[in-house]
Amino acid sequence: MKLICLDCDSTLSAIEGVDELARLRGSEVFAHVEAMTRTAMDGGIRVEDAFSRRLDIIRPRREDAAAVGRLYLETIEPTAARTVAELARRGWTPVIISGGFRQAIQPLAARLGIARVEAVDLIFEADGSYRGFDTTFPTTRSGGKPEIIRRLRSELAPEQTVMVGDGASDLETKPEVDLFVGFGRYTLREKVRREAERFITSLDQLLDLL
Repeated sequence: MKLICLDCDSTLSAIEGVDELARLRGSEVFAHVEAMTRTAMDGGIRVEDAFSRRLDIIRPRREDAAAVGRLYLETIEPTAARTVAELARRGWTPVIISGGFRQAIQPLAARLGIARVEAVDLIFEADGSYRGFDTTFPTTRSGGKPEIIRRLRSELAPEQTVMVGDGASDLETKPEVDLFVGFGRYTLREKVRREAERFITSLDQLLDLL
């Protein structure tokens, strides 16, 4: 089998899920969280330094995660469904690897026919209020996506592994994959563009690369 690993935020969808959770808390919270997200994705601060701080500010409820899940569906990258379907036809197994939240991403994965989602679980109280998140999950810290890639390669033994993403955490996977493809449709990060082995601005460009 061949493994195609896809980032979610600003790759399969136009949005950054954590920023949209913050937007639900008002403009001041949104601006603060968005700035932290941008700095982390550019590699200016460590993922782990931003992760819990943003969630402590937002304290998302279960219904907030569901709302962002609907927003993912409304903002799917225009060529994503066709591209994932064609890659699957060619023998590629798609996996989403994200520092976002499983409950919000799952509807998007279902729409795209992606069975496996490697993302962070939010934890809620019985009344739906925020209790925390899975602090053990790899993508809550720097080096998390490479760790997941190594685990997937050990488990699935693919003959080829490709990673596609827009951010510094995606770029970290480059030593672990056969091909790292940078993505810049929504946010062009110069470090990713410069260091990616290939760089695309539309997911259907993968069909020519692979």
